[in-house]
Amino acid sequence: MALKVPRHEMPCQEPQVRAHNFEEVALGYTTETAVEEAQRCLQCKKPRCREGCPVNVLIPDFIGKVAESDFLGAAEVLKVKNSLPAVCGRVCPQETQCESKCVLGVKGESVAIGRLERFVADYELKNGQPKFDKPEGTGKKVAVIGAGPSGLACAGDLAKAGHQVTVFEALHVAGGVLMYGIPEFRLPKDVVQTEIRNLQAMGVEILTDQVVGKVTTVQELMANGFDAVFIGTGAGLPHFMNIPGENLNGVYSANEFLTRTNLMKGYKFPEYSTPVKVGKRVAVLGAGNVAMDAARTSLRLGAEEVNIVYRRSRAEMPARHEELEHAEEEGIKFQLLTNPVSIEGDEKGSVRALTCLRYELGEPDASGRRAPIAIPGSEFEIPVETVVVAIGQGPNPLVTKSTEGLELNKRGNIVAKEETLETSIPGVFAGGDIVTGAATVILAMGAGKKAAAAMDNYLKQK
Repeated sequence: MALKVPRHEMPCQEPQVRAHNFEEVALGYTTETAVEEAQRCLQCKKPRCREGCPVNVLIPDFIGKVAESDFLGAAEVLKVKNSLPAVCGRVCPQETQCESKCVLGVKGESVAIGRLERFVADYELKNGQPKFDKPEGTGKKVAVIGAGPSGLACAGDLAKAGHQVTVFEALHVAGGVLMYGIPEFRLPKDVVQTEIRNLQAMGVEILTDQVVGKVTTVQELMANGFDAVFIGTGAGLPHFMNIPGENLNGVYSANEFLTRTNLMKGYKFPEYSTPVKVGKRVAVLGAGNVAMDAARTSLRLGAEEVNIVYRRSRAEMPARHEELEHAEEEGIKFQLLTNPVSIEGDEKGSVRALTCLRYELGEPDASGRRAPIAIPGSEFEIPVETVVVAIGQGPNPLVTKSTEGLELNKRGNIVAKEETLETSIPGVFAGGDIVTGAATVILAMGAGKKAAAAMDNYLKQK
């Protein structure tokens, strides 16, 4: 029966409308649609979907509650494992994780697990009062450095275990990449802040404007009464291509471009005094989710033509399929098998064009993707006034450089034990992008939860 019922699509704003506003693109399921979608679930005795979830959400259990229209009960089940369900329901790549394991997907369409997660979380935010059972305090104090997905997940689980948790956040607002990186139209900031307030209601203390590595160090935290430390500072150091012209006016790193727009409310200028100048024509270098965010943001800031420039083909693009589709629907152009070799400026030192080479694909490289090979003599120009470089980012070195005895790998990421995420310093743990390099929100959260479990064991033995 479930195979015969088609998967329910997510209602969205029309492309020609949403391309000119910052309101959320996906509108969410109605209660009727959610119940019908939940009833497609087979309630497998051995749920493979859970194997695909980095935080091991009790997927069939919460979906079973939705099928019975017990939405607040579903929210309680969700939060047993996931401290940020409204966030994960929006930005997790469910199609390659839980949904890819769904039995229904073998011969048909998998259950829309992510859309149901979002529905349940949103329903509770509107209709319920989150319940928090405050455990008996252990007397142990833990410092969490970084209030991004990894740090918040770690803090939530440690608070549930009864430890006193203080989060040190460098920016003026908690949330990390959820606030500065992912645009409002994909992840509304009031949703993020509501989830963070729920963590604070559990007893998590969050201190902002605390740049660890400047105002204090890991060693000082340990010396001043903290029994353990978790480092979750992410990957906030932008990479550039090192091509001529990257210092011209009009060239942004994706980090700066999105931070100005999202965290500093550049999209509400002049209501907020953060101007973000975007020309009529924009080129975004890269093809991951960050590149799609930058391209779609450019459109909403007033650009008339936006090009994604990528040296491989559509099949190799690392962005989520849904993000690619949304970008195309909104009119973003894809310059595929194309690589920039220089950025050209005018007499005032501003960007006027991007010089590129055409490429073809050769044999697979170390990553398993076919290696791009330049075609000699294929140079051409794309006229642009703005270039956004979105080719990845590395670890922010502030904490790592100020922490003596902390083992790093050649890329500058922290080396941590696979099972416990403990670093080379006893009592200091690390997880998320600062360990793995830039990855997904849910993988960072999974690392935060794994570290929290190991830290709880460490503190009990201490």
